[in-house]
Amino acid sequence: MAFLRSHSNASSGMGVADDCKDIFLELQRKKTHRYVIYKIDEKQKEVIVEKIGGATESYDDFVTSLPENDCRYAVYDFDFVTEENCQKSKIFFIAWSPSISRIRAKMLYAASKDRFRRELDGVHYEIQATDPSELDLDNLRDRAH
Repeated sequence: MAFLRSHSNASSGMGVADDCKDIFLELQRKKTHRYVIYKIDEKQKEVIVEKIGGATESYDDFVTSLPENDCRYAVYDFDFVTEENCQKSKIFFIAWSPSISRIRAKMLYAASKDRFRRELDGVHYEIQATDPSELDLDNLRDRAH
């Protein structure tokens, strides 16, 4: 009989590692991270933190950190200046599912996405990307303004 942690996803049986939410809160509240990349550990059957981008890292650093042939979830803290010259920040949730990734991976990430996304309270926008062109910085700018 499989043991599922209390915060597992009932529909897919996918759990969420405790530090996933803690690190997201550090990004959201303390601004100590620019981005967090999450992956599904298929053996442990839970979402785990794969990489944390430092506050000084760029959007290009983030995009190059995503694997070109495997799925990931990510959050990115996007800073911008409004037309009124105010500094603002919006948090994007990105579901990265490259068209060349395995069918099983795409299905697993798709089945677990909504449940995991709900764990991250405070995300402003969501992007589903299957190709690097869909991660263009202008897409974030257009949504954030």
